[in-house]
Amino acid sequence: MRPSAAHLAVLQAAHAIKRERIASGQGATLAELVARACVGLKVARNLVPNLTRRKKLCIVGERRVPGRNRPVKEYLPVGDDVAVVNDGRPTLDACLSGWLR
Repeated sequence: MRPSAAHLAVLQAAHAIKRERIASGQGATLAELVARACVGLKVARNLVPNLTRRKKLCIVGERRVPGRNRPVKEYLPVGDDVAVVNDGRPTLDACLSGWLR
């Protein structure tokens, strides 16, 4: 099954947030992923648990945020920081670097 545009946008947002917060190890909340990926909250509410179940994202902890009574979950992407392409196919650079080895 090919990933949707929202799926790829959320994963790219998670990787970008991971790069920004590498020293602190702090993950991204659902609201931060929504804001960074420019997807709807309803879509992300269904998508993020599916990505967690499929081992694309992992829950790294919880933290308190203003405006919420309960702590919210923090998510980080699993695996290496791989450049995700919009259509799910590898980039030309990846193909050529594999071919030239």
